[in-house]
Amino acid sequence: MPWQTFPHEADIGVRGTGATLEEAFAGAALALTSAICDPATVAPRQAVQIDCAAPDPELLLVDWLNALIYRMATRHQLFSRFEVQIDGSRLHATVWGEALDVARHQPAAEAKGVSFCELKVCRQADGQWLAQAVVDV
Repeated sequence: MPWQTFPHEADIGVRGTGATLEEAFAGAALALTSAICDPATVAPRQAVQIDCAAPDPELLLVDWLNALIYRMATRHQLFSRFEVQIDGSRLHATVWGEALDVARHQPAAEAKGVSFCELKVCRQADGQWLAQAVVDV
């Protein structure tokens, strides 16, 4: 599940790719964590369920990433493992993570929300899925 971040003015872009749409969404989520801290420092200790629904894949990606940001903010957690299932316009995921430890995780930023700028969910020419968005930090 490849992922990456990319610069975008004062914000940061997150991008996931994969053989399936689910893998691409999971990669985008891992890229979101990497915008905050090194994902390797986040132990997958506690499972959290997330459910989203949206009329199209782009809006589903926005809802998915915003649901993660909400849980990070309200539960004071970071996540490093993502199991995503998408059925049409509905997403169900189990995510694993742990409580934020500022000394160990050394967060570089706080994600505030996902914008519609450079939002893209599509199958690429090589058959891989791409899921990308820009996150306000």
